Amino acid sequence: MGGICLVLAFTSCNGGKSKENGNGYLIEGKISDISTGMVYLKEYHDKNYILVDSAEVSKGEFEFRGFAMQTVAYGLTTDKESNNPLVFFLGNETMKIKMSEANKTLDIEGSPINTLYQETVGKVGKEGFDINEFVAANPASALAPYYIMRNLAWGLDLEQLQTLRGKLDKSLDGNLYVKQLENLIAKKEAVQVGKIAPDFTLPDPNGKPVSLKDFRGKYVLVSFWAGWCPDCRRENPFIVEAYNKYKNKNFTVLGVSLDRNRETWLNTIEQQGLVWTQVSDLKYWQSDVVELYAIRWVPTGILLDPDGKILNISLNEDELVKNLASVFEQ
Repeated sequence: MGGICLVLAFTSCNGGKSKENGNGYLIEGKISDISTGMVYLKEYHDKNYILVDSAEVSKGEFEFRGFAMQTVAYGLTTDKESNNPLVFFLGNETMKIKMSEANKTLDIEGSPINTLYQETVGKVGKEGFDINEFVAANPASALAPYYIMRNLAWGLDLEQLQTLRGKLDKSLDGNLYVKQLENLIAKKEAVQVGKIAPDFTLPDPNGKPVSLKDFRGKYVLVSFWAGWCPDCRRENPFIVEAYNKYKNKNFTVLGVSLDRNRETWLNTIEQQGLVWTQVSDLKYWQSDVVELYAIRWVPTGILLDPDGKILNISLNEDELVKNLASVFEQ
């Protein structure tokens, strides 16, 4: 039985039933990794898993009961601190789960959405998978907005996101991932090419506040990156080269790090020779600037003109080189 519960917007512990809303969910679980111990139920919320319940394992079996306000992604793990549990979707239904952390598998009976999830999750983002076709075939499934936000939003432009939102069934209005999609669309509308980039203020390595408006009068590449990000470390030499090439053309760079470890951040700056102004609040993806600029992927580079207007946006080194050349090598 569930041992602890945090009452969230989506799930509450109530012995499996709600007087107002009818039957809740029942998870009858078996785990091959342990015969005794604890299994933790976590809810996925924008790159993080939040602990919502725990169950004691007895003779390799465990059980969860509760009520789900909507169908969203959860995870099961024996590690209370893990942010990488075994993922499944939980709604108000009875399901049997066979869990193996060693094999990284959840075998689930009695849940159509999880059957569809297991059939498709390995294909998302790969060649041959078309999110438009998936949404058209499953417009009322919570998997549709989940895949958009969890796997694909970083590479979709505003028009593509708007089109996908329009294809989702009205029964999903109010779903967590649909709300996130709507919020992303609204934020992206404010940071399109031709718009004035929203101002922000963040501390530099010495704690001095630096504002984007301080760079008015120059072309500035706002480089969103992180020391923990392999793609960012690969792109940084291209930014160094561009900085040296164009710095005499009224151009500079403002590095905005999504790091959470100060040492990693500062070491990467030194190791890669990132000599331009660097700022970070060390809040990882929870930084306010992430939502302000609708950042779903690092590296992301946003080039501004001397008036602070957005000229172009790049998501990789090829786009970066091309976009900078289009401005400075005309």
